[in-house]
Amino acid sequence: MTGQPANPVLAEVVRSGFTESWHRGSLVVLGADGSAILGLGATDVPIFPRSSNKPMQATAMLECGLDLPDDRLVALAAASHSGEKFHVDGVRDILRRAGLSEADLQCPPDWPLDDAARNDLIRAGGERDRIHMNCSGKHSAMLAASVASGWPARTYRDPEHPLQQRIKATIESLAGERVTAIGVDGCGAPLMALTLRGLASGFSAIVRSKAGSAARRVADAMRSYPEWMSGTRRYEAALMRAVPGMLMKPGADGVCAFALADGRSGAIKMDDGAQRAVSPVAAALLRQLVTHDDGGPDGGRVPDLHALDELANAPVFGGGEPVGNIRPILPSALSG
Repeated sequence: MTGQPANPVLAEVVRSGFTESWHRGSLVVLGADGSAILGLGATDVPIFPRSSNKPMQATAMLECGLDLPDDRLVALAAASHSGEKFHVDGVRDILRRAGLSEADLQCPPDWPLDDAARNDLIRAGGERDRIHMNCSGKHSAMLAASVASGWPARTYRDPEHPLQQRIKATIESLAGERVTAIGVDGCGAPLMALTLRGLASGFSAIVRSKAGSAARRVADAMRSYPEWMSGTRRYEAALMRAVPGMLMKPGADGVCAFALADGRSGAIKMDDGAQRAVSPVAAALLRQLVTHDDGGPDGGRVPDLHALDELANAPVFGGGEPVGNIRPILPSALSG
């Protein structure tokens, strides 16, 4: 963001009544019609959305013929999973259906993100491996989509591979803007840059897509099974349970995108890549957006405001006890 004005502070870290850190960043909130409800910082500067791109990637894979009869596996295809047993079993199922094995995965070996799952693996004598890596659901689905389309599986990560070209076209179509840069994600797959506004637009398009479409199936699967696209103890699953009908997908380096059931959407990027600031900022932002909702687009189910308040108040610890919090700094009386 060279030459851009400094982005505003979106969160401050307060310890024992003393503000010790600040997290600057940018965020955008769009109405269901795509109009800007709120914009803070550089919302039209391209970023790497990291794993926030996964719902759009999964949409392209389904459009290419990826056949997953269980919606839990569709959610897993768009996951940054925690490496819990059901995640690993699901990845094996996707691979098996395509006549593939763990040896075909090209994501790097890693430990499970979930502490309990990692400890279980260590106690069992296991080591870092590809199937426990949080992106193995996406990689298994990319492999399976390549097999379904008759494309070479061995080169599925190549940006020029037909699958990656289809993914690029789908991302551009959903986001309503061109991909301006392609990098390598932490998992080794191609990573496509968008602005925050384009990222939010893409999430809105997925939620508003027609019933029966690939995009709608991805949205419905992720919303129905949030623990499959994250984990049983993850903040994004808690936020999705607190806001019925919401689609949310965080990404590494301080990114998060969401779309409400009525099509309103938003995206956040922390300048310093701090993950700790994302969940309280996202929760506080959602708290303002849904405070006056009546749950209409999602069959009358109302948001859990108490859960949002708790998630917006992330504790800071000292000596093992809470001594402060990460405090979101957002405009008040946000409407939409």
